[in-house]
Amino acid sequence: MKNIVLGLIGVALALPGFAQSIDAPSVKAGDSWTYRITVEKGPSGWSQNRSEVTVSHVTSSSIYYSSKQSGSTQAATEVFAGADWSRSRDINGKEMVVNKPLSFPLAAGKTWEVQYTEQHPNKAHRFEQWDTKFTVVGFETVEVPAGKFKAIKVEAEGRWNAELEPAQSVVQGAQMGQGGTTMVTQVQKTTAVPVTGRTYKAFWYVPEVKRWVKSVEEYYGNGGVRTERYTGELESLKLSE
Repeated sequence: MKNIVLGLIGVALALPGFAQSIDAPSVKAGDSWTYRITVEKGPSGWSQNRSEVTVSHVTSSSIYYSSKQSGSTQAATEVFAGADWSRSRDINGKEMVVNKPLSFPLAAGKTWEVQYTEQHPNKAHRFEQWDTKFTVVGFETVEVPAGKFKAIKVEAEGRWNAELEPAQSVVQGAQMGQGGTTMVTQVQKTTAVPVTGRTYKAFWYVPEVKRWVKSVEEYYGNGGVRTERYTGELESLKLSE
């Protein structure tokens, strides 16, 4: 299969005829994209890397692909997505969609939701509940390292709720008595504490690219302060003929 390398630096791709709706792409084995990923955590944590996404095979319902950090000696991670690039994973013993940045056909004003509740997702939380609403905003010009594109923008706002696992703490102290000094140990149990926060996501999808050229995901904690932000920007792509 011959690969066609698209030289996109400084080139603007317009959506054909500014179509009122955008259908799902025809993703093929060998299609690949390289993104610059910027990770921001807390007030000072910052890192940047490059991620290579390469399609291995495609079925009527799924896209199977590998994801690898550029320059890394570690093996690529093999994963799958829905035909619309949605991500699913096991939630309480059942496969559920946990992220759905695109819902074809795309048209301005279209909305959809992703909701799920996960029991004991980690050692700290008894459960986590996620509720995200996606909205197709419309067409927007966006510039990334690969060039300038006319994209259709999708935004998502959501909330998360969790409950901390009850914990036990051990308090020890010395107690004086007629028989001398003894150590007294007390076990204190804390009750479950609810916490909540918000999320914001944005994706700029270009039909000719078959994927988004830029993505932003932000997570806000219990105090309303942003704790994490992940930004992906397309650097290059190679599409199979």
